[in-house]
Amino acid sequence: MLETCGSGPIIVQSDLSILIDAAHPRFEECRVKISAFAELIKSPEYMHTYRITPVSLWNAAALGMNAEEIIAALRHYSRFSVSENVVHEINYYCGRYGLLTLESGGTDGFLKLNSKDRFIIMELCGNSDFSKFIHKKIDEFNVLIKAEMRGELKRALIKINYPLRDIAGYVEGAPFEINLRTNSASSNAPFALRDYQNAACEAFYRSGGAEGGSGVVVLACGAGKTCVGMGAMAKTGVKTLIITTNTVAVRQWISELKDKTDLKEEDIGEYSGEKKQIRPVTVTTYQILMWHRGNDDHYPHFCVLTDKEWGLIIYDEVHLLPAPIFRVTAQIQAKRRLGLTATLVREDRLECDVFSLIGPKIYELPWKNLEKKGHIAKANCYEVRVKMNDALKYDYAVAKKAHKHRICAVNHEKANIILKIIETHPKEPVLIIGQYLDQLDIIAKMLGAPIITGSTPSSERQALYADFKKGSIPALVVSKVANFAIDLPDASCAVQVSGAYGSRQEEAQRLGRVLRPKKDGREAHFYTVVTADSVESDFSMHRQLYLTEQGYKYYILDAAEFMNRKRICHEKINGENENFSAVCKSDKIVL
Repeated sequence: MLETCGSGPIIVQSDLSILIDAAHPRFEECRVKISAFAELIKSPEYMHTYRITPVSLWNAAALGMNAEEIIAALRHYSRFSVSENVVHEINYYCGRYGLLTLESGGTDGFLKLNSKDRFIIMELCGNSDFSKFIHKKIDEFNVLIKAEMRGELKRALIKINYPLRDIAGYVEGAPFEINLRTNSASSNAPFALRDYQNAACEAFYRSGGAEGGSGVVVLACGAGKTCVGMGAMAKTGVKTLIITTNTVAVRQWISELKDKTDLKEEDIGEYSGEKKQIRPVTVTTYQILMWHRGNDDHYPHFCVLTDKEWGLIIYDEVHLLPAPIFRVTAQIQAKRRLGLTATLVREDRLECDVFSLIGPKIYELPWKNLEKKGHIAKANCYEVRVKMNDALKYDYAVAKKAHKHRICAVNHEKANIILKIIETHPKEPVLIIGQYLDQLDIIAKMLGAPIITGSTPSSERQALYADFKKGSIPALVVSKVANFAIDLPDASCAVQVSGAYGSRQEEAQRLGRVLRPKKDGREAHFYTVVTADSVESDFSMHRQLYLTEQGYKYYILDAAEFMNRKRICHEKINGENENFSAVCKSDKIVL
């Protein structure tokens, strides 16, 4: 029988899941506290479910939380007593962090792996899977490790629940002084890192000691992760390689570096499909590093990572690290590594690879904290549920399971909702984002709006983004290529018409497209249009988990009710844009 110990908002279950009462007056303070060491699993209206995992506990430990603090928080907020099984598991996994430490070996080519528990060293020496890493046993507490196996060792150890504490230090790399400007070069406005950006830089650098130099900074889109990267560059003062998601993002990084640092144009190189410049600060993409010929497993551009004297490597959108980059990252553990992301969640559960190869989460600031301070825009999130007509219901009913998501995602009834949303936000820049190119092409033609997809040349993308930022394009239709690292400061309304199944990180990134603060103080609006009573609505619930964990609430809107709201006077739109005038004069558009 459960022992009642209070009237708190949570119930801690013996399987390490936590139920939290969303209607409880202490819900918000409790949610913030447990988010530091548990992952949100689902968030229906009244009772949210979190789960404590090994990686969530190791990240908490890396941020300085210990088992006693975590257990105390659970007991403080729990409605019933916390079972001894839960206490044991938390103590066990938190206790695993740092049981093994990697230090400088004092000999070129080797590092020292040590533990205060001789039986752990005995276990590793007796494990045939680890023999390839070990050069020789020094004593019962220490072994010598081949330095080039540093990354693979960390990956292997985390699979048997030994998150390695790596204080072996780094190859300094070629020195190269980088300073931040006190005034922006483009606007001459004063520039300085914000307090949390400075804190993130210091959490990474740790005064240049061996405890610093590797890890992941998690900040909301629009919070200035690029500035954190530049701050880390200024602190380390070494040649730097920056890896990001696409060529547009490469050029945005280069623009920011020119604007906010004292780097000259000849100091910064673009290594992309179009240019192959290698300079003291080089910006490249994951795609070019992964490029290879057909089935050939040779990746010719990997040498950019491995052969140069980089002292710092910055991984933008680090949660996207693909498997080939994981492999090469395992080879460059001697270099300082900074990961930047808005969310560490991965649907393939490879967060442990990010943890072992880039480093633990070293700094995170809740999105709502940034919103309260005005560093990101206040955002309102809506889910608009559209019904299927009889013909679509038939197609959906007889379709194979693998095809059902696409059928409901491209529901033609979504077109009218898009028009209504545009009408509801007159004179606001609107992004329409989706997964399926044929659906996006129809929407673009309907609106008379330009479209950006993976096949759009980089120069054309940049021109369209620039026109959108200037306001000469009131709406822009974009595929998933716009999920990441796109700077659109004035976008205040985004409409998501389809997505990559239940991807939580994609949902967070798409909201991020409208989170940059607006000059006029406008709030941001994020609409997800889904087909009701379908697998798409199920996936939508999962997509929203990370943002719910950050404190965002989705307002559920019935499409019919939304369409019947009083229409905004057409004169507010007419004349502003010919295409908008045309589509807003009609109540119904049939595709």
